[in-house]
Amino acid sequence: MSYVTILVTDVDGVRMITLNRPERRNAMTPEMQQELIAAMEEAAASDCSVVVFAGAGEAFCAGLDLSALQGMNDKSAVEHTADAERIARLFRTLYELPKPTIAAVHGAAIAGGTGLATMCDFTLAVPGAKFGYTEVKIGFVPAVVSAFLVLQIGEKAARDLLLTGRIFTSEEAQRLGLVNEVVDAEKLTARTLELVGMLRANSPEAMAATKRLLRAQNKPWLNAAIAEALAANAEARGTHDFREGVAAFLEKRKPVWGRG
Repeated sequence: MSYVTILVTDVDGVRMITLNRPERRNAMTPEMQQELIAAMEEAAASDCSVVVFAGAGEAFCAGLDLSALQGMNDKSAVEHTADAERIARLFRTLYELPKPTIAAVHGAAIAGGTGLATMCDFTLAVPGAKFGYTEVKIGFVPAVVSAFLVLQIGEKAARDLLLTGRIFTSEEAQRLGLVNEVVDAEKLTARTLELVGMLRANSPEAMAATKRLLRAQNKPWLNAAIAEALAANAEARGTHDFREGVAAFLEKRKPVWGRG
């Protein structure tokens, strides 16, 4: 299929998926989310052996685009549910992709961008690249991503990142286990290709079976966690703080939170 918000290339058994909205720092729109899902589903059904994610321009992904926020307070419950389900499908498709995945992070990866980058099997990031689950700063609940984050780093560390919404660097992300390697910017492409070569030397069937085994071990817990996340997401979108956070963000002012 043809894509508008991403670039997809297949070379020597490698599918490269590049977020391609550099003028918007590759911020996510519903269209981009759908295209990412489609590109991953195509990869799963193809004979490619590795999938690599990257971002065009200065950032990997700046999170949700402003265009997706505008009008959000006027959406119906059905529309909010559809948004949450699409995000859940995006992350679950990435988590369940049978091919090894690599994120080459050369710049900021914020909110949904953090989820996309760090949920890959391998995350390579340049020194000082910025990450953060910033949803609480604008009244969101980082619901869906929280399930995968707890699997990755445990609840205590996840609480820190999700409740503070703070920005953290690739160096801290590596210490937490969200980034595999911190790689100098001029070496990022070479290191990505080196890792691709290592993976392509392995049995595709064995790697797919290994990923399937790991997925099966976590499936019952993850199914329940995502169901809870979707419910929490729907509930949060009906709150004062959600509406106020979105409005304040768009109006570039300090939010006035409710009493909680």
